[in-house]
Amino acid sequence: MTHSTTAPRDEPFSPEVLESREVYRGAVWGIREDRVRYGDGEIVRQYLDHTGAAAVVAVDEERRVLLIQQYRHPIRQRDWELPAGLLDVAGEDPMDAARRELAEEADLTAEGWEPLVSTYTTPGSNSEIIHIYLATGLSPAAESFARTDEEADIRLAWVPLDEATDGVLAGRLRNGILAVGVLAAERRLRGA
Repeated sequence: MTHSTTAPRDEPFSPEVLESREVYRGAVWGIREDRVRYGDGEIVRQYLDHTGAAAVVAVDEERRVLLIQQYRHPIRQRDWELPAGLLDVAGEDPMDAARRELAEEADLTAEGWEPLVSTYTTPGSNSEIIHIYLATGLSPAAESFARTDEEADIRLAWVPLDEATDGVLAGRLRNGILAVGVLAAERRLRGA
């Protein structure tokens, strides 16, 4: 084991991929299986091959954050989340996706946009990276969007940012993207 005296930083590492194949293709993403040369041998890993996503911490002039609640089948809960969505358009800029999701899920636009943080959601089992943005200067979108499936009954709530932070730290709000986004926004806006 080595110890570093500098600030930790993720670093690229590209072992030789001996074989990579899609073993399942779903409606949104697929499962890949890779055979990789690693150390003195080989390892085989299956993982969800994800397109990536963007999320929005929308904060109004009263320092309230917009949370949305919708049903998520894998966890059998209606969890509170940030407006977010897939990078499902080839070559789409993540900030453009964030703008689109804020409009589609909350019928809002924002004047101010700034990157907050990017994070890998579950690097041991999928390749998803999510780019989280802070949106300010909010106003109603020109049109409302029709919502279907889990989005049809989205509930919206404006929550004081410090209450959302407390909810994350107390374990009442357990969505990982919400947690990272709210904590990053609280820190960014602490002195503002």
